[in-house]
Amino acid sequence: MNIKITGSGSYIPTEIVSNKNFAEHVFLNDDGTPFPHPNDVVAEKFLEITGILERRYVTDDLNTSDIATIAARKAIEDSKIDPETLDYLIFAHNFGDVKKGAIQGDMLPSLASKVKHNLRIKNPKCVAYDMLFGCPGWVEGFIQATAFIKAGMAKKCLVIGAETLSRVVDSHDRDSMIYSDGAGATIVEATADDGGILAHESATFSYDEANYLYFGKSFNTTHNPDVRYIKMYGRKIYEFALSNVPKAMKECLDNSGTDINQLKKILIHQANEKMDEAIVQRFYKLYDQKMPEGIMPMSIHKLGNSSVATIPTLYDSMVKGEIENQELNKGDVIMFASVGAGMNVNAIVYRM
Repeated sequence: MNIKITGSGSYIPTEIVSNKNFAEHVFLNDDGTPFPHPNDVVAEKFLEITGILERRYVTDDLNTSDIATIAARKAIEDSKIDPETLDYLIFAHNFGDVKKGAIQGDMLPSLASKVKHNLRIKNPKCVAYDMLFGCPGWVEGFIQATAFIKAGMAKKCLVIGAETLSRVVDSHDRDSMIYSDGAGATIVEATADDGGILAHESATFSYDEANYLYFGKSFNTTHNPDVRYIKMYGRKIYEFALSNVPKAMKECLDNSGTDINQLKKILIHQANEKMDEAIVQRFYKLYDQKMPEGIMPMSIHKLGNSSVATIPTLYDSMVKGEIENQELNKGDVIMFASVGAGMNVNAIVYRM
């Protein structure tokens, strides 16, 4: 028995927001003082560091559970399974449903229950729950689905990663330019087919690092201080990621019994192009090798950072042949790797 992704689907929002859309924003320092550089300089430096040209936002009528439902339906259709045979529905997100203009997230009922309801699944034995694990949530959901199947508790699982970060960003914070919306879903099941998960690693660093990403007030001191937005200590996250993610990736690859030269692609969380490149370069340096050209497919340039959705949407795009000069073929050994709030790190080595 092997455990594989047998179907995938995604939802890429229709609202395209380019860097030029931020030209009229009033960016401030964290103490509320005016930011010293004009917005065109901010945008230029932002592109140089992150690689983001544009990002996608959901339309006002959609919430996180809505776009997750769309992605889930596509994954179910792609896998050709009967949704009534699903044993688990694992939904990775971070902020619940945040309606346009609202100041409060909605996680009652859980978003997993909302999606199960939307899919009209009647089977009560299909257990639906939410996964709050920062940006690595979809990868961790995949790991948990694998554990359930290995334990004999499940045969088929639906693992979703979806987020609408555009609803929880402070427009006066430059970091708001990074974030975007999206949803990706996968069917994970036991199969007699070759391949599947070869190894996985997970870790939570919270002793000193728990609050590197946090909920904080707007940089605009005239705003209601009780309304909170996603905030981060970018430099600390960068240093943390470069120190810890390559090590987790190496441990995962070593445990898989796979030679690094067999690794075809690394699907890394689309956080920041410069950071992702540095992570993968350091990973290869641990093997005294240079990072191969084309090993790290990227979608961040057009889609931004949609947190838990970046890896499953990237995977879906690749298996559907939608990324230029990048493809996944049966038998390829690939790696999923992510880092995010918590601070959490994880990785999977997987044979297509």
